[in-house]
Amino acid sequence: MPRILTGLKLFLNDLGILSASGNNGGEMLHNLQAGHRTGLIRTDEYSPGHPYYAGAVQAELPGIDDKYSVYDCRNSRLLLAASEQIKPTIDSMIRNYGVDRIGVVIGTSTSGLRNTELALAEVARSRPKPEKFHYKQQQFAGGADFLASVLGLKGPAYTVSTACSSSGRAFASARRLIALDICDAVIVGGADSLCQFTMSGFEALESLSAGLCKPFGSHRDGINLAEAASLFVLSKEAGPVSLEGIGASSDAYHFSAPDPDGGAVIAAMEMALTDARMQPGEIDYINLHGTATPLNDAMESNAIWQVFGGEVAVSSTKGMTGHALGAAAAMEMGICWLLLAQDDAQGLLIPNINDDAPDGALPSLNYVTPGQTLGRRVNHCQSNSFAFGGNNISIIISRT
Repeated sequence: MPRILTGLKLFLNDLGILSASGNNGGEMLHNLQAGHRTGLIRTDEYSPGHPYYAGAVQAELPGIDDKYSVYDCRNSRLLLAASEQIKPTIDSMIRNYGVDRIGVVIGTSTSGLRNTELALAEVARSRPKPEKFHYKQQQFAGGADFLASVLGLKGPAYTVSTACSSSGRAFASARRLIALDICDAVIVGGADSLCQFTMSGFEALESLSAGLCKPFGSHRDGINLAEAASLFVLSKEAGPVSLEGIGASSDAYHFSAPDPDGGAVIAAMEMALTDARMQPGEIDYINLHGTATPLNDAMESNAIWQVFGGEVAVSSTKGMTGHALGAAAAMEMGICWLLLAQDDAQGLLIPNINDDAPDGALPSLNYVTPGQTLGRRVNHCQSNSFAFGGNNISIIISRT
């Protein structure tokens, strides 16, 4: 473990979150524990003539003041909606530390690319681009710059983009900012919004499901794309959930396919456990990456089996939320945060919903079924996120 992290205790003080499964944490937790997947809706808005199931946020998103119009896109509005849920905590951090000591680290993979698509569509019709269109709306850094500006923060503000592990990697960067005494608190998380570019790309890879996705199911055939925003306040101040361990690895096995041996994924999970000074048997629940693609689910289930065996409760929540790409890691960390922060003595867990029989060719893991409980409070959760190029992240958080 790097010397700067030795003995460092950090807390996730608050969470702002919205997704296809709910417009805030309470709604999301209720819908996910109940196994609802009604947020996944068949549409061809992002793939004209070829409808697929996708998870769009249904909340009415806040407007953006004209003075920030260069950042005005759906991605920024998602971030603003999430930040408004935690504004009192942010204000408290500002009072305690000052705006110069609070950073912003955001993960994304599409940013405001949808605005560019719509602008170019107007040009293709020989019309002028929309008056408020600006190239900053599609920049990866736009979301972090926007949040820092609208919140009045003067600390470091930047974006991490490593495809589907982006917002997980953001936590490693945020922790480092505090460990190096550059910041006292960091607004950290991610956002991604649906767009035609992403839908077309995954369609070209033949990775989109023909129906509702089936994580770890015997008939799984691909993903359902989605959007979400999830923001945390990370600091040294005691809070309801602590950040215990982070493990990261990159195997560079293939641009889009996972290494079937899962060696780098195993290394990331074990690194997180070592960082947290925990044994595999101490983890109560694992939120799997679980994309519902044949290769990813096979690799991950074998990796889980090698590290944890078949007893720990596991599920992929993507069968209900869809795959939010650059926002997925932070969203799924948020789901774990909600499990840990709730006052539930029985520990109601989140099921692995796929409307399918388990794939008998995969290891027999303890996939959570609807209504399954831990029998006590959930104390420790681990969350996995993997990305193109073999960019892996595994994070452990705990009840305090």
